[in-house]
Amino acid sequence: MSKNIILTDQEIKHKTKRIAYQIYETFIDEEEVVLAGIASKGYVFAEKIAQELKTISNLKVILCEVKMDKQNPKLKIETSIPAEEYANKGLILIDDVLNSGTTLIYAVKHFLDVPLKKFKTAVLVDRNHKKYPVKADFKGISLSTSLLEHVGVEFDEDNSYAWLS
Repeated sequence: MSKNIILTDQEIKHKTKRIAYQIYETFIDEEEVVLAGIASKGYVFAEKIAQELKTISNLKVILCEVKMDKQNPKLKIETSIPAEEYANKGLILIDDVLNSGTTLIYAVKHFLDVPLKKFKTAVLVDRNHKKYPVKADFKGISLSTSLLEHVGVEFDEDNSYAWLS
């Protein structure tokens, strides 16, 4: 199975910076924002966005890791910080790839139990094959792919990339 690179390391850096600016524009009236990254690659992407936000804004960024079973998303979802720490704040739910929307919709459902000021979603790659009515507010790239194709993201220290196979 051959991998076609759809985003290079440089392109991912540019898209991450653009998403950070979009988040800053959306949450400019807030003092702090919570970046909730879905484990594991969504959290890595959230860390990269947090880094950019810290350089371009004075927003206090709180990182939160969302742990869930992606094969069985109905099971209990856990966060690395207690709900009280993100209640009544702006929150962005982040993942690397939006495939069918299953992971994102169940993670959204988890956060709906807590009052939030503003709630947005961000993904690096948005595939247009959604099973659920969920959308990414901030996205790096949108792809129309066949259901047989697979999109993946590799986050390495000095060479991140997204691929299609």
